[in-house]
Amino acid sequence: MRYRTFTAIGGALALSACTTNGTPDTVASASSGPSATKGEAPYASTYKPYPGAATALVGATVFDGAGQRIDNGTVLFSEGKVVAVGGADLAIPAGYTRVDGTGKYVTPGIIDIHSHLGDYPTPSVEAHSDGNEATSPATPEVWAEHSVWPQDPGFTRALANGGITSLQILPGSANLFGGRTVTLKNVASRTVQGMKFPGAPNGLKMACGENPKRVYGGKGRAPSTRMGNFAVNRQTWFDAKAYDGKKRDLAKETLKGVLDGEILVHNHCYRADEMALVLDMAKEMGYKVTAFHHAVESYKIGDLLRESDVCSAIWADWYGFKMESYDGIPENGALLYQAGACVVIHSDDENGIQRLNQEAAKAQAAGKRAGIAIADAEVIRWITLNAAKAMGIDDQTGSLAPGKMADVVLWNANPLSVYARPEKVWVDGALLFDANDPKRRPVSDFELGQPGEGDVK
Repeated sequence: MRYRTFTAIGGALALSACTTNGTPDTVASASSGPSATKGEAPYASTYKPYPGAATALVGATVFDGAGQRIDNGTVLFSEGKVVAVGGADLAIPAGYTRVDGTGKYVTPGIIDIHSHLGDYPTPSVEAHSDGNEATSPATPEVWAEHSVWPQDPGFTRALANGGITSLQILPGSANLFGGRTVTLKNVASRTVQGMKFPGAPNGLKMACGENPKRVYGGKGRAPSTRMGNFAVNRQTWFDAKAYDGKKRDLAKETLKGVLDGEILVHNHCYRADEMALVLDMAKEMGYKVTAFHHAVESYKIGDLLRESDVCSAIWADWYGFKMESYDGIPENGALLYQAGACVVIHSDDENGIQRLNQEAAKAQAAGKRAGIAIADAEVIRWITLNAAKAMGIDDQTGSLAPGKMADVVLWNANPLSVYARPEKVWVDGALLFDANDPKRRPVSDFELGQPGEGDVK
């Protein structure tokens, strides 16, 4: 969570809000579903795709999310999966609904790797501020999914305005160990279990730098310095490595999950020198950093990040709002791309999530001004396949490849244009948004009967 989201209310640290959605869902109960069986993880996914129809998108320019561009392309999907992607000569089987995409563009569903929707929902009031367990610098025992409010209208806005089909919800950044993340499909559901991306690994949100030392130093306790941050981090890891599991400890279970390679580390970190130290700490403790988030100085260590196979989840041009973000530059993404490192554009914002395509375009334009030309199809990868890779779901979504989930967006213009808007959005092959059909505009239960119901502006 960014610095600007912290607000002192009544002497306690509180956070401003984010957004959500909701419409009637088909989940029978929170505990029903094929994955809620004995012996499996608690709060298992009960997600079931909405019904869809076999569909053929024809005539559009296709960006497949993996760097390929197909002009006058054809995308086939059926029974929730991508069947084939090709040119105009691709045969369309009988029974497919034909959608004319002439003059339009097709991409995979957009993925936001860093969101707080549901944990900081709209309305943004203190009673909804459930994203930071700011009571201890190390709270790996908390799970972001236990704060998600499925009725947050922000989910609907992200679907309709941004083409968001999957997103990762993280706890906030007050703590060195913020807790577990959860990955969601962006569908209407009564329960968070009904939104949980099936099979997606948990993440662990960590934070370095100013936030933890400010929050806890301000309370007169450790850590109050960067060296204090690392001392608390290292001791917590050493304690976790010694955990024998005889008495259940939720915090150490999460950390053991990281050490066993089952939980992915998403580390909020701004400065390049500090990211390098975190990589050394990861080597010392025996875990891997999957992605640095808000990594405004990644451009200084692109080679190190490439060699360590660590993604950088970044904003296009948001920097300078606190000291550790002061040395950010708009060319960050382009320089990382040039260095061969993994680039992801993230939002960390209930409004920014509705414009990740424009954020990616801004990062592309900054590179072009610096003499680094990056093809549109490669830039789309920054908000699709690269995000999926860093979230551990790239074998299921993130690109238009046969067998993957049919998470698809039909745009009314090049998605890297400021004028582009999603015209249709499918999740697992189900048409969940159609700009030309108000009846397909999902409305949060919370919005019913209120001004702005179903608003997609």
